Amino acid sequence: MARKKRSITPRILVARDNMKSPISEQYRTLRTNLQFASVDKDLHTMLVTSTGPSEGKSLTTGNLAVVFAQQGKRVLLIDADLRKPTVHYTFRLPNNYGLSNYLVDDRQLEDTVQNSGINNLDIMSCGPIPPNPSELLGSNAMQQLLKQVKSQYDLVIFDTPPVLAVTDSQVLSNLVDGVLLVVRSKKTDRESAKKAKELLEQARANLLGVVLNDRDVEKTHYYYYYGR
Repeated sequence: MARKKRSITPRILVARDNMKSPISEQYRTLRTNLQFASVDKDLHTMLVTSTGPSEGKSLTTGNLAVVFAQQGKRVLLIDADLRKPTVHYTFRLPNNYGLSNYLVDDRQLEDTVQNSGINNLDIMSCGPIPPNPSELLGSNAMQQLLKQVKSQYDLVIFDTPPVLAVTDSQVLSNLVDGVLLVVRSKKTDRESAKKAKELLEQARANLLGVVLNDRDVEKTHYYYYYGR
């Protein structure tokens, strides 16, 4: 008997689907804070990571990319989670070709970038999952990709794996202008957050701040806080 294909529940990008909601306003506040945090240096490339899984990292990344695009910036969102990619699910796009293809010199940039359906926002999905994610992210091909996309986009955002799970985020963190760490209320413990921060600092990352996700405030279920 044929096994049923598991259906993926579509993710809601609140910054796209409900721009007037309080949560969308929090993402816009986060956007402003990031711009102030990098006032002495243009924020051209950044990555978003978390301490562990299920902390809201990828939805934060997706919504952040949307609000920057809504501001008029030309944005490229790259799924650099070469182990458990989700960006193509979030934006409901195919994942036939993507970052992994580019890094192994299998496809050119124009073959791996897709239109998100949102003005000013393009997506590079993960592509086929490779056997050596950390090596690919630290390769010369990644540095070449950064040079190429920085000439075409105002802002490049990487969605990367959790810091405490694998070294991928640390490998990429010192190649970008800044790092945003996502933690989750009532899930992320203090010691894990401190350890993630220490690992990023050891990798010489420029830590822009921390997003506290899923905090109950009055009648909303999500609250985003940014701080150095």
